[in-house]
Amino acid sequence: MTIDLEALYIDLHRHPELSFQETRTAGVIAQHLGDLGIEFEEGIGKTGVAGVIRNGDGPVVWLRADMDALPVPEQTGLEYASTARGTDPAGNDVPVMHACGHDMHVTAMLGALERLVATKDEWSGTVVVVFQPAEEYGSGAQAMIADGVLDRFPKPDIVLGQHVTPLPAGTIGVRSGTQMAASDGLTVTLLGRGGHGSRPQATIDPVVMAAATVMRLQTIVSREIDPRDVAVVTVGSIHAGLKNNIIPAEAKLELSLRYPDDEARARVLEKVERIVRAEAQASGAEEPPVIVTDHTLPPTINDVDATARLTAAFDTAFGEGTVIDPGMFTGSEDVSWFAREAGVPLVYWFWGGVDPEAFAAAAAAGTIEHDIPTNHSPFFAPVIQPTLSRGVDALVVAAREFLGSSAA
Repeated sequence: MTIDLEALYIDLHRHPELSFQETRTAGVIAQHLGDLGIEFEEGIGKTGVAGVIRNGDGPVVWLRADMDALPVPEQTGLEYASTARGTDPAGNDVPVMHACGHDMHVTAMLGALERLVATKDEWSGTVVVVFQPAEEYGSGAQAMIADGVLDRFPKPDIVLGQHVTPLPAGTIGVRSGTQMAASDGLTVTLLGRGGHGSRPQATIDPVVMAAATVMRLQTIVSREIDPRDVAVVTVGSIHAGLKNNIIPAEAKLELSLRYPDDEARARVLEKVERIVRAEAQASGAEEPPVIVTDHTLPPTINDVDATARLTAAFDTAFGEGTVIDPGMFTGSEDVSWFAREAGVPLVYWFWGGVDPEAFAAAAAAGTIEHDIPTNHSPFFAPVIQPTLSRGVDALVVAAREFLGSSAA
């Protein structure tokens, strides 16, 4: 039975699930893997699914797709827009949306697996498919590795993956070397002394301390990093207080840091810590701030030789000019943990999901940043076609490039 991929995509889009809560999604995946006759295991790294297609002697190619959604209220206006709700790790009821396109990733992967199963007489080797949870937490890959996915399935010779992004549909973006930045997520707790809002002199106000810290952190990139280098320091969350006439005892900042390599990482982390501690001292804090690293993601580095080989395969399959170098993305990914732990090459590419005419019009007007929603936006919604068909084709071309030939 042929998978109705468009219907599957719409279903997944309507039913997004937060990180490590992807139980329905995993069930849908398992159902299709079973229908395709692919042996698989569920519950790897809590909600992950992995399967294997054994087809004689040859290389072992791992294909990875992530499947979690985000706490974002969808505003696309689509007929199939998500109205789902979920519970975040803090116990809050939140809206949930596939604002990063992982529903497209899952659908394209299942379509590619269907094609590979149907053409087993044309290739040889082993395909391992990994449907990974919790990419948005930066911890799903390591959870699956800790649960033994590299031991329970054939070891890879190469790891491949892809991500839908706001490029014109049909376009593929890939580059050798660093494709995506390294990242750390930090939680900074600033400790003050609480009291009545009418008597600020009797307190050490962590709200003011937090405001000063946020502003000073902006100077790292603007004043302490060479303009030719890449670094991002974002304070994405600030929480303090419960009432307007109470000065709270603490404030929490959540930071997202990005850099291209370990040397830049060390420099930025040192500067962040210096500023946080200095602003606390300047505010008269009686206790030093607490800085906790919530996650660390390595840079996503594409193997030079394998990337050149795959780029040539994409050019042959889709035509010259289809593949572009998108530059290094300052977003981060955890897919490379699989390749790093296995000690094998990685190639990770992007494929476009924007209507080509809309993209061309925005480019001509110089309004891409304004008119083309990007990942994590409440307006992010890839056009179903040709995004889906190109995503399927790209995975098949990539897998076949590194698998053996049945004629060999």
